[in-house]
Amino acid sequence: MTSPILITGVGKRLGLALATHCLEKGQPIIGTYRTPTKGIEALFDAGATLYQCDFYQPEQVQLLIERIKTDFKALRAVVHNASDWDKEAGNNDLPHLFQKMICIHAAVPYQLNFALHDLLTFSAVPDELGTRDIIHVTDFVAATGSGKHIAYAASKAALENLSLSFAKKYAPIIKVNSIAPALMLFNPSDSESYRERTVQKALIPKEGGEKEFIDTVNYLLESRYITGRTVHLDGGRHLK
Repeated sequence: MTSPILITGVGKRLGLALATHCLEKGQPIIGTYRTPTKGIEALFDAGATLYQCDFYQPEQVQLLIERIKTDFKALRAVVHNASDWDKEAGNNDLPHLFQKMICIHAAVPYQLNFALHDLLTFSAVPDELGTRDIIHVTDFVAATGSGKHIAYAASKAALENLSLSFAKKYAPIIKVNSIAPALMLFNPSDSESYRERTVQKALIPKEGGEKEFIDTVNYLLESRYITGRTVHLDGGRHLK
C-alpha cells in the first residue's frame, strides 16, 4: 500500500494543483487548509484526507499532529506549501507581522518535521522502505531579500535554511530539499500592466505555471541522491 504524501496549504494555487495531480496518479494525499474553498470540496470528492487547521493557532497545530499520527502509520513525504503574504507598508504592528511570517513559514514546518519523523521512517511493507522526502516551498526572495516584504523574505530564508539542517539530521533515509519559486501563477485580479511588467523581470518572460512546479516536486521525490539543495524556479530572474 502506497503511503500518503502530506501537503500543507492545499486550498488553492500550487498546493491545490499538486494535490489534484497526485490524486489523479493514484497517490494518496493528506492535505491541510485554513479556509474552505471550492478546491477543497473537489479534493474531498477525489478522495483526499483533509484537515482544517489554522497554523497561527498552536493548539490546532498540535491537534493536527495527533490526528495524523492516529490516522496514519507512515508517510511518503511532507511538502510544506502553506504560506501567507503581507507587507510592512501600512502595518501598525510590525512585531506581530514578523511573528506571523516566522510562524507559518518556519516554526510550523520545524515542528512538523520533528513530530512526523517516525511516520516518515516507518514502512508497513518491508521492501517499501526507501528514501522519504521533506520539501520546503520557499521563495525567490529568500536569497535576494525584498524591500516591500521584509518579514516574508526573512521567514522564507529561515525555511530554506531548515532544509540544510534537517538534511544533515535525517540523512540518509529522509531527503530534505527546497523549491524556491518566483512567478509561477498570476492572480485573476492582476492587471494587464502588472503582468507585462512582472514577466519582464525574468530571462524567460512568462509564468512558470503549475506543471513546472509539479514536475520539480516529482523530480525531487524520484531522486535518490539530492538532499540539502534548493531548486530555483525563477526563469533566470537572478541574472536580470
